[in-house]
Amino acid sequence: MAQILLQTVWFIPCYPLIGAFLSILWFPAITRRTGPRPSGYVNAILTFFAFVHGVIALTAIWNQPAQHQFIPWLNVAGLDLTIAVDISPVTVGATVLIAGLNFLAQIYAVGYMEMDWGWARFFSLMGLFEAGMCGLVLSNSLFFSYMILEVLTLGTYLLIGLWFNQSLVVTGARDAFLTKRVGDLFLLMGVVAILPLAGTWNFDELAVWAKTANIDPTVATLLSLTLIAGPMGKCAQFPLHLWLDEAMEGPLPATILRNTVVVETGAWILIKLQPVIALSPVGLKTTIIVGAATAVGASLIAIAQIDIKRTLSYIVSSYMGLVFIAVGTGQTQTALTLIFAYSLAMGLLVMSIGSVVWNSITQDVRNLGGLWPKRPISGISFLVGTAGVIGLPPFGCFWALSELAGGLSETHPSLLVVVLFVNGVTAFGLVRVFGLVFGGKPKQMTERSPEVHWPFILPMTVLMGFTLHVPHLFAAWQLLPLATLNYTAAGLLALSSAIGIGAGAFVYLNEKWEKPVRIGSQALQDFFAYDFYTAKLYRVTVIFAVGLVAQIVSWVDRNIVDGFVNLIGFATVFGGQSLKYNVNGQTQFYALTILFGVAVLGLLVSWPLLARLSLIVGG
Repeated sequence: MAQILLQTVWFIPCYPLIGAFLSILWFPAITRRTGPRPSGYVNAILTFFAFVHGVIALTAIWNQPAQHQFIPWLNVAGLDLTIAVDISPVTVGATVLIAGLNFLAQIYAVGYMEMDWGWARFFSLMGLFEAGMCGLVLSNSLFFSYMILEVLTLGTYLLIGLWFNQSLVVTGARDAFLTKRVGDLFLLMGVVAILPLAGTWNFDELAVWAKTANIDPTVATLLSLTLIAGPMGKCAQFPLHLWLDEAMEGPLPATILRNTVVVETGAWILIKLQPVIALSPVGLKTTIIVGAATAVGASLIAIAQIDIKRTLSYIVSSYMGLVFIAVGTGQTQTALTLIFAYSLAMGLLVMSIGSVVWNSITQDVRNLGGLWPKRPISGISFLVGTAGVIGLPPFGCFWALSELAGGLSETHPSLLVVVLFVNGVTAFGLVRVFGLVFGGKPKQMTERSPEVHWPFILPMTVLMGFTLHVPHLFAAWQLLPLATLNYTAAGLLALSSAIGIGAGAFVYLNEKWEKPVRIGSQALQDFFAYDFYTAKLYRVTVIFAVGLVAQIVSWVDRNIVDGFVNLIGFATVFGGQSLKYNVNGQTQFYALTILFGVAVLGLLVSWPLLARLSLIVGG
């Protein structure tokens, strides 16, 4: 049975795809009879089937060499578009992670969207996301991976814009789509350019080709930069990071996926393409610089946000920046370990703050507080998620970040400082959110805020258990770096976590410290709160330039292109209006017109001869 499911592992993306199709069938006419809930239940059941299929297949492939399947699709004019499927413990395990998180998110959505009638659209798009991501991790082809990323970009636009009657939702969906399209456009250039160079789109064959490739350094640099641009947009890296912040306007159950596995799709492609990017030292340096700048900048922005969801969105960008650093320094295995541990802990954090938002009306942390006695499960979930996402021993991300820090201490000591700084600031920021939301005394918005019901609690407690057991999973998978652990780097990492937690608790769990807390000048706080004024910078640079070009093109089109066409039309109308007076029915007038025309034509034809005669006579 397990072997059969392993050989048919390519069917895992089909379960949620079927569920998405069945959910769409809940038209308004059917919804009026049955209500919207059956559409969600159908999708959740098929997601559970995908999860079970993946778990059984994972047991069959565990400790076994990778297998490859090839599904013929199109082979014409020397272009071979065969669908290559990579079946390995990593890829099958990734499908289990995606399906499991989506299943928990769908259970969570049953409670969060209890009064919403848009279940069919929402759950069908969640199924589309799951199908796309499962297909992406199983795909061993850059071409088909790019196609799937394009589908996920469209799904992002539709899912963020689910509540399309709100202006901020429309703006967030539009900006997310356009921002991702910038990265996707450059990635498409790389996908097209790499085929004539390597002769293949297969990831394994690209890695083999990259070992012996001998291409022009300029070509290698341009190729690597285009391949980096796509993951930059997907992982919300500077300067393509604003979309994730605005995407928080969509339904929060979708944020559980978006802040965990959706942003990791870009990291997955980056890890797969690391051998090709390594052909150019400039490409590797760019990856490191982008990751470091995003990690440091986003972590600082996060501690200045007052919207509880946007605080987490910048932490997501920050941790994806650490993944970029790991890939840029060649630690791809560490990058995979980090995104696994991070995804579970971040999913738990999103669930915890989502339960607070759901029945507290506000998302402003300044209006929250005193929820610890009222919301113990949500509070414990937030604490476990915080411990799991920072470098706090013995939780999951501690081991991944320790391995990253140990590798950086030997090759890039300056980047070790970046990791320690980001970890400490993130710990401070998460304790800040905990103190403002769960600490202190109840406020007007939290006077009546009881613990949420079971659709929230069940997925939170299940995910809490998995988050706590990540170290045990690492030990079972032989991923704990005990033999190679750099104890100095690990100690510094734990120290940075302790400093961040201690500073956050001292400031935000101390009732004697005046709230809201002011650290530094107001101008400095605004600089971080408004995202380094990146949006304003866009308006005075990119948006202004695009608008100016559009105005110039519009003027040329209106006055030159249309002007020439209008001139021809005016001449035609004037000529027609003039000629109509010659149509009077008198034969002698027609003959006079013909003779006049012949005379003019003869004069034009004989004009060179007449000119020569005039010169002869004059001479």
